Parts: sequence; structure tokens; C-alpha cells
Amino acid sequence: MADIAQEAGFRKNKKLKDALLQHKALSRQGFSERLFGLLFSGLVYPQIWEDPDVDMTAMELTEGHSIVTIGSGGCNMLAYLSRAPKKIDVVDLNPHHVALNRLKLAAFRHLPGHGDVVRHFGMDGVRSNSKSYDKFVAPHLDTATRTYWEKRSLLGRRRIGVFDRNIYRTGLLGRFIGAGHLIARMHGTDLTEMANARSLREQRQFFDEKIAPLFEKPVIRWITSRKSSLFGLGIPPQQYDELASLAADGSIAPVLRQRLEKLACHFPLRDNYFAWQAFVRRYPKTEEGTLPTYLKAENFQMIRNNADRVTVHHASFTELLVRKAAMSVDRYVLLDAQDWMTDQQLNDLWTEITRTAAPGARVIFRTAAEKTVLHGRLTSALLDQWTYLEDRSAELNLQDRSAIYGGFHIYVKKA
Repeated sequence: MADIAQEAGFRKNKKLKDALLQHKALSRQGFSERLFGLLFSGLVYPQIWEDPDVDMTAMELTEGHSIVTIGSGGCNMLAYLSRAPKKIDVVDLNPHHVALNRLKLAAFRHLPGHGDVVRHFGMDGVRSNSKSYDKFVAPHLDTATRTYWEKRSLLGRRRIGVFDRNIYRTGLLGRFIGAGHLIARMHGTDLTEMANARSLREQRQFFDEKIAPLFEKPVIRWITSRKSSLFGLGIPPQQYDELASLAADGSIAPVLRQRLEKLACHFPLRDNYFAWQAFVRRYPKTEEGTLPTYLKAENFQMIRNNADRVTVHHASFTELLVRKAAMSVDRYVLLDAQDWMTDQQLNDLWTEITRTAAPGARVIFRTAAEKTVLHGRLTSALLDQWTYLEDRSAELNLQDRSAIYGGFHIYVKKA
């Protein structure tokens, strides 16, 4: 029944269909796009997989800035509030992400304190979270969002009950990570043992001895040679093709190995909550490491005070910008959405970005491959109005703890 509901949701979500579908249904590419769309129509990202600290450094984010960003799991939008921007417009084509973003904002506004927010979004197995939701959060939600979180499954469980367990093991990405752990165990490797590493040296040793050999296994190379294998990461067919262009033999196993190596070995485990989610499937406890930026105690009051500066829209980036005044936006966060776009969609988006950009505005985005997607695709009339900070982009890409993207890019509006 859940699959039927999900399929119906994709059929009804015209905005998502328009963004994803580029080929005829009966073509091979069209079938892949529709399969991805079906999977993407449910909750995909319970946590966003772009490093907010890199984002804020790249944007040079300060008080007074107006931001438009894609929502995803909502973590980065909340982190940006710690810098007291003037306004944040959050867009997302996935209604599940819209509901999650609105829930997180309401939780910051209305839960009693920082510890309560951490129990909801930073810890697993807290059985009282749904009761806290009922008492403090639910009365302040809009009708659609409250209906979403209180909807019951066939077993009678309310959606909000996932926070009594572990939301990060749900959603498309959470289940994909779970499948990865299962495959690793079938080959004799328990990925959760990464938590025992006490230094970068021990992290490297665990990767070299336990994880790297997995990518030579025939079954893993076979799985990763198929586009649908990475749909669980939220990687659509177009983005898979970008990754495959980096591999000589058609399997993207070597590319995935390289990205996972960065995640496992380039940052101390206690400082990298992305690695904790990948290898241990939860956030670290206080004695184990640090929480995401939006859950740190020192940021709580600032985020709480500024939460009313955010508006969450079920809309595309371009759709929202069309409604904005010229020169009214200072910062744009596109995540990796442009990897999905046709040339026409890309030029339509940047037409609106260029029109609405304030002097000195900055655009940041990530790409599956290393190179920017704009050169050779965006018209010169648009591209010539922007400066690409190539060296700074490469420098910050090395600092991105999530490690799953090939490129990070910064563009600045010319005077």
C-alpha cells in the first residue's frame, strides 16, 4: 500500500515530474527517470548531506543577507540562522521535505529548550519525543504539516513516532545506508566498528583493511554499474552519468571508493557527524564527538530567535524567483540540483538568479563530477555577468566533510 501511495504521489506532483522527466516513458532513459521519480516522491533526506560550515564560509554569510536555498533535510537552513540573516526562503519540490523543514522550525520555536531539540533531532531511542511534539509543537503547526506528521500507517503508527526511534534510518537515504551495511556484513565487515577508531591513523587503517576491499567484490561492482543502484543516495540518472564519466570501465565503484575514503580518512571522526551517520547510523554522543551545527548549544538561542525569518515553499527555485523583485537576493544555495537540469532549465534558472541578484550576490552549488556545470551550457550573456571563484571553490571543496560530491562552486555577481 505504501508503494501504491508513493506512486500516486509522484503522478500528482507535477512540479517534481517537470524537474525529472526529460525522455519518453518507453525509452530506457525515460524508464530510469520514472523509477527514480517514484523513489524520490517519498522522504529522501532525513539529514542534508552538504556541509553547512563550508556553505557559510563560501557565502561569507552575515547579518542582513537575504537567502534562497533548497530545503532537503532542513539542517543547513537552520545552521544559516546562526548568522542572523534577514530572510531565508526555502524551496523544495518534495512535500515530505517541506513538512520536515516546517517541523524543525516549529520545534526550535516551541520546545522548552536546547536539550529538548537535541533529543528530537540528535538522539535515537527517545520514547517521549512524540509526546513532546503533541504538547509543545503540534498546536503551532499549519494544518497540512500537522496532518502529515499525525497520519497513521496501516499498523496504526503516527509518522511523528519515527522520532521516538531513529529518523535517520528511514527515508530513501537511510534505507540505502542500511542496505550498504547489510552488504558489508555479508562480506564479513561491520561498518559500525569505525566508531572504535581514536585517530586519523586508526580511521585510515580501518578503511584500508575493511572497507576498500569491498569495492573489488564482483557483486558490488555489478551493483554499482547500474544507474538504479544509486537512486537510494538521491542520485538521478543524469547525475549517475556524470559520475560514470569519471570511470574508465563503466562501473562507478572506484569513484565511490574515492569519495568514501575522503569521508572515512580525511577528517577526525569526532568532528565529522556525516561519517557517524554513514558508518554508525546515528549522531555521536557527547563523549564521542560533535553534533551538527544547528544542534550545537552555542547556536540554539540565535536560531530560536531568528526562526520566524524563514518561509518554506513547495516550489522550484525558478518558480520562487520569478515572484521576487529585481536585485532582492544576496545568497543562493542550489545544492546539486543543476546536475538534473536540461540546458533550457539551467538558463531559465540563471535568468532569474541574475535578475534578482543584489550587487555582490553569491551563488554556491555542488556537482557530482569535479567541473562546474555552467561553462558551455549557460549563455554567454548570463555567464559574463558572474565571476567564478575557481581557486576558492577548490579550497573549500577539500573542507567539505560530507565528501560525497566531486565539486563545490562559488559564483559572485559582477558590479
